[in-house]
Amino acid sequence: MAKGKDVRVQVILECTSCVRNDINNDINKESTGISRYITQKNRHNTPSRLELRKFCTYCYKHTIHGEIKK
Repeated sequence: MAKGKDVRVQVILECTSCVRNDINNDINKESTGISRYITQKNRHNTPSRLELRKFCTYCYKHTIHGEIKK
């Protein structure tokens, strides 16, 4: 069986506010990191990119985590 035809796929969710803050950091400041979660989604029910509210350990609050490419 081909693995490319699976209905459920693994996706990586990344904190959107950490990504924005990381881009705006100066060279002298230390990067705090980017919060990431790994989850699964059904390809047929959710063809668009997934966005969930998850807890970010770097921001210390609930933020929107969006799906990124592997």
